[in-house]
Amino acid sequence: MILEKIKKENDIKSLEPEELELLSEEIREFLIEKISNTGGHLASNLGVVELTMALHLVFDLPKDKLIWDVGHQAYTHKLLTGRKSGFDDLRKYGGMSGFPKRKESACDAFDTGHSSTSISAGLGYVAARQIKGEDHYVVSIIGDGSMTGGMAYEALNNASRLKSNFIIVLNDNNMSISENVGGMSNYLDRIRTANAYKELKKGVEDTLLKIPVQGEKIVQRMRKTKSGIKQLVVPGMFFEDMGITYLGPVDGHDVNKLKKIFTEAKKVDHAVLIHVLTKKGKGYKPAEENPARFHGTAPFTIETGEPKNKSIKDSYTDVFSKVLCDIAKNDEKVTAITAAMAGGTGLDRFQKYFPDRFFDVGIAEEHALTFAAGLAAGGMKPVVALYSSFLQRAYDQAIHDICLQNLPVVLAVDRAGLVGSDGETHQGVFDLSFLSSIPNMTVISPKNRWELADMLRYSVDFQYPIAVRYPRGNAYEGLQEFRTPIEYGKSELIYREKGIAIIFVGHMAQTAEQVRLLLKQKGYGCSLVNARFIKPIDENMLDELTKEHTLFVTIEENILIGGFGSQVLTYVSQHAEHVEVLNMGIHDNYVEHGDVEVLRRDAGLDAESIVEKVIEKFETIRMEK
Repeated sequence: MILEKIKKENDIKSLEPEELELLSEEIREFLIEKISNTGGHLASNLGVVELTMALHLVFDLPKDKLIWDVGHQAYTHKLLTGRKSGFDDLRKYGGMSGFPKRKESACDAFDTGHSSTSISAGLGYVAARQIKGEDHYVVSIIGDGSMTGGMAYEALNNASRLKSNFIIVLNDNNMSISENVGGMSNYLDRIRTANAYKELKKGVEDTLLKIPVQGEKIVQRMRKTKSGIKQLVVPGMFFEDMGITYLGPVDGHDVNKLKKIFTEAKKVDHAVLIHVLTKKGKGYKPAEENPARFHGTAPFTIETGEPKNKSIKDSYTDVFSKVLCDIAKNDEKVTAITAAMAGGTGLDRFQKYFPDRFFDVGIAEEHALTFAAGLAAGGMKPVVALYSSFLQRAYDQAIHDICLQNLPVVLAVDRAGLVGSDGETHQGVFDLSFLSSIPNMTVISPKNRWELADMLRYSVDFQYPIAVRYPRGNAYEGLQEFRTPIEYGKSELIYREKGIAIIFVGHMAQTAEQVRLLLKQKGYGCSLVNARFIKPIDENMLDELTKEHTLFVTIEENILIGGFGSQVLTYVSQHAEHVEVLNMGIHDNYVEHGDVEVLRRDAGLDAESIVEKVIEKFETIRMEK
């Protein structure tokens, strides 16, 4: 195998030309085999095999810096830097990350996980290179989907002022996760169909040169102005007009052509953008035909592409999707917004039934929230469905554009809590803290599938900003006998006893049930309360519980600082000095990748760990009394 010759970075340079084509085939076979067992990002990685090979052939790592936007397409990069053995434990606890990690390899120049960041990071590297007087190349590889994010244009605006080399590779596959939308997508479409622009330019010039006397003068005049022949026939003028040299488009699956254009780009003394055309999922038919499904995939059967473990239960996302469509059938004011995640958030169903009320704004979370604010101000009922980790990007818009005006926007916060294999950049463990800090914002979280349905209906009719927080995975079906109506600011008392009161947030219901059962088996009285409202907290319930309980235990899958538990602790410390509070949640650190149950044990959020802490705390209270 040719791949066996790659032991470390730059080993690819020693391969013979005829070995390179075999290497690309072996890499695809390797990725398909490994990801079919571990799960991971398949389609995006299959699409950049030759592109990555060419980068490694032309540049010297780790001296030169490759910055992968989002980073989910860096698997070939990891292979070519000697991390082949790590793929057996890809995205598993303690194993290799599915994203670039500086602590993992010196060849990973920048940690990435969210989109539209690579050009900004690359500019920072270029500035550092200039200040330190270093001599190396900086290459930012950004997908066309990431070009729908505003941060990319902020960076391009600054890149246009550079007086030294900076290479931007635009990987154009017409996909982010869902198919691309918007003006930049349309612009790139036109470029893709303009591969013969050089021939057209030459033809125009040749025709003009045939004009007696004046022909050559006309050509020279047009060459000197950006509004002349270049404006007519060069598709990259959007970038050229910004002061960024445009090269391409080039076939992203032709290593020799890529090597040539990268070598030319190294000679440019300012910012240069190389437009590369690739096919997402290339080399594996199921991924080519359905790249969105194979963007991030669970383990699958190679022959069919079907998941190895199909779930027959509805996920929380499925419940959200079905209920929102049911609501929209009877309320024409309901609109739905996604940021390039129609499939991931379940809004593809809404798009199918209500296309005129569905909006995919591209990878532009900030715009999504302010757009929703405008819809709400215009009399509509917008529902914005985003992953928790991506909602972080729109914090200012939540404060300034939605909550400051107290507009009725529903934030459907999907993938809240621990999400597992994607790691630090994707864990949704901050939303309770940052949303609860915003005036006028109401935050709620359901304990099971039925409560999510009730909360969604409640939220759509709510006249103020509200966020509904729910996790990834199968919707919990326990506690279904408890389904009291949703009342503003009211929690739900499920079991009432004495001594210890467990107050859980949303999908921690099952864990809280297990904790209560274990405590009762050990002889402890234990009440169980479903918080429902994270903001505002139910102060009346807390006051009532202080009468017969000496320990409150809060359980949430969110960072402890500023979370639900901290609000309970603050209130109790001011109103009930005889009650102690034990907050169980995520401590002040980032949670790495791994199976969710393993991550919970590591964080002390499994039932056994919680019970141990509760008993220790409760016995200490007894002794002190």
